[in-house]
Amino acid sequence: MAELISGRMQPRVDLTPMVDLAFLLITFFMLTTSLQKQHALDISMPDKTHLSETINFADKRTMTILLGNDHRVAWYWGLMEAPIEGPKMAEFGKSGIKTVLQDKIIKVIQQQSTGSKPLMVIIRPSNQSSYGDLVNILDEMRINGIIQYAIDDIGRAEIQLLTKLGLYK
Repeated sequence: MAELISGRMQPRVDLTPMVDLAFLLITFFMLTTSLQKQHALDISMPDKTHLSETINFADKRTMTILLGNDHRVAWYWGLMEAPIEGPKMAEFGKSGIKTVLQDKIIKVIQQQSTGSKPLMVIIRPSNQSSYGDLVNILDEMRINGIIQYAIDDIGRAEIQLLTKLGLYK
C-alpha cells in the first residue's frame, strides 16, 4: 500500500475496495427495501346535473355529521327539524365520533329486524373544515364498516347550528 518515492515513505491509500463495498451495499439495500405504496380512497360521486329525484331515508337510521372548524364535528340523529337525538358536539378519536358511530350502528340493528337496511350517514363539511377532517371521517366510515354514506352540501340551518355550538365563525 505504501510506495517508496525518493527515499521517503509516502502513504497512499487505495479507495477502490471501499467504493466497491459502497456500491454493493447500495445495491443490496435497493433490492431488499420495499417502497411504500400510496393508499387511495375510492369515492364515487354522482353527476349533479342528472339528479332529478331525491332519495329519502328513514330518520331512525339516518345520522348527519357536520364538519366544523378546529377539527370538531357536530352530529344529530334523524331530521334537522325534529332530531331524535342531538345535536351534539364531538371530536375525532376513540372517545369522540367513533364511539357515537358504533353506538348508532348498534341502535339501528336493534330497532329493525334481520335483513334490514344499515345505518346511513350524511356528511356535510363546512367551508371552515379542513380536507383532512373529511378524510378522517371517511376513514371512520371504513373502519366502522358503514357502507351507506353520502357527502352533501351544508345548508343555512346547519351553519346556524355550527355557529350556535361554536364550531363556525
